[in-house]
This record gives sequence, C-alpha cells and structure tokens, in this order.
Amino acid sequence: MRPLVHSDTEALFPTLSDPEHCKFMLRAAFESEGELANWLCDPDWNGRTWVAIEDKTGDLVARLVSVPVAERVSEIGYITIAGRRGEGIASECAARLMRYLFEEEGHHRLTADTDPRNGASNAVLRKLGFTMEGHLRQSAKTHIGWCDEYLWGMLASDWKPR
Repeated sequence: MRPLVHSDTEALFPTLSDPEHCKFMLRAAFESEGELANWLCDPDWNGRTWVAIEDKTGDLVARLVSVPVAERVSEIGYITIAGRRGEGIASECAARLMRYLFEEEGHHRLTADTDPRNGASNAVLRKLGFTMEGHLRQSAKTHIGWCDEYLWGMLASDWKPR
C-alpha cells in the first residue's frame, strides 16, 4: 500500500465510473476522469487515501481510506478494482490498514458504515472481526435514495492481527 497520487485516477476510473460498482457509495458513479481526480485529490477533504498495488504485476487493485471521527478514532473504507472482486483483496488490504492504524498510530477505535444490502463489504468486516453495533433505518441520503446503514466498530483491545 502507498498513498494515493493524482496519476492513480486513470486506474480507478473504470471502477468508479461503473454504476454497479458505485451502487453503495453516497454519490453516483463519476462521469469523467477530471471529475474523479478533483474528488480523489480534494485538498479540503480531511481523510487519507491509500492504494494497494499488486506485487507481481504492479497493478492498482484497491483504494482504502481513513477518515478521522474523533481523537484516536477513524472510519475506514475500501473498494476493490473492477474485475478483482472475490479474491480477498479488500480483506487483506483492510487488515493491513487496521494494523497500521492500531499499531503505528495508536488508534483506540475504528468504525465502518455499510449499506445492509452490500453483502460483500459486510462479509469483509465480519471476517476482520468488526462488531455490528447498530442498524440505522433510512439514515443516509445517497444517489439511490434514503438507505439504511449498518454501523460497525472495533476497539484496539478487540483487535487481533491476522
């Protein structure tokens, strides 16, 4: 994993311009690489973004984010590149991000929000050991309308390196 750079837009665009891949995001799929670049590299966004690069090929395979919520608390997120879903990439990369946030940065807690219909993302969080702490009904206004949210959490004391 490494920090996102502007030139990563090209590799991320096929995934983030696909309505099916963006179905459970808050916003709709991007219509142009320029629009995506502005969103990915927004200097006013308070989160951090990394990309996962496959060792063998050098291909970008995932995007991961960490957004501060409170002191030593961050929300994490991830998306696997189109055509690479189901390979365990999200689980592997999210576990590495968790290790970094807990061990290197001393986070106390990590959170994640998902749409209950996003079975793949919910399975990743379960596999990583997150606890589903809540189900909010029609709490998120997205490009597909009002959606429910699952709220997931993990404390540093619950985390076991995988």
